[in-house]
This record gives sequence, structure tokens and C-alpha cells, in this order.
Amino acid sequence: MAFGRRSDEDYETTGSAPAPSTSSAAGGLTAFIDQGSSFEGKLSFKDTVRIDGHFSGEISSENTLVVGETGEIEANIDSQAVIVSGSIAGDVVAGRKVVLHKTARVTGNITTPSIVIEEGALLNGQISMKGDAKAGAASKAPLKAVESDEPKKS
Repeated sequence: MAFGRRSDEDYETTGSAPAPSTSSAAGGLTAFIDQGSSFEGKLSFKDTVRIDGHFSGEISSENTLVVGETGEIEANIDSQAVIVSGSIAGDVVAGRKVVLHKTARVTGNITTPSIVIEEGALLNGQISMKGDAKAGAASKAPLKAVESDEPKKS
């Protein structure tokens, strides 16, 4: 496992991992589980984690999970953003977005307000797109009659 920090933008546009560095940019890469590594259990983190190895269990994040091309995840995932180039077997809940690159393979349901699926990505499951919680609450409010100054027509 390597530790360092990089911007989420690097992963969204290239789909590949830049070399880890020791810069301390907020929201950067916190941990890197490299190819050949295997972990089992509960993983929770605040910044960005990239997985190129195998992980099974449960993943919870306050920021971004990046699954590299060789990454194999067998877990339910709850994160703000999930960027996938490898495989996931489990449900994905993302508060901001999900990006499935052309090499992505997902077996499970996805819940997110925003999704990008590149041609070639495989998804076996359902997609549920729910907007912002505040917007959702406003849309469920009962409608009220609007009074008009115009006389009623009979």
C-alpha cells in the first residue's frame, strides 16, 4: 500500500493512477491498494482512495473511491464519488456521481444523482437517480392553490 495525495481530477480524465506523491493538497489521494494486494473488512476514509488490488467487505467514504483497471471489489459502497475502471460486485450509493469507464464491470445497483457511462462499460443492475435531498423534499411538498386577481370565468 502506498500513501500520497493527488487531485480527483487526475482520475476522472485519465482513468489511470498518477504516481503517489507526498504533497498535502486537501481531498487528494490518501491510500493506494496496489495490484497483487488483497484486503478484507470495513474500509472508511475521508479523502480519496484508489484500489488496484482485491477488496471484499464494506466501503464507506466522505470523498472519492477510485477502482483501477485491475481493481476487484466485492463490497457495498457508500461514497460521494465512485470512479470505476475495474470490477465491482455489490451496490453503489454515491452522493455526487458515479463514473464508469469503458473497462468497468459492475454487478449491483447504483444510486446517484449523476452518472457517466462510457461505451464498453458493463452494468448488470438497476440505476436509481435521486436528486439533492433538499430538492426532493421540496418536490414532495403539497401543492397550494394560487389566488388570481382575474375574475373567474363561468
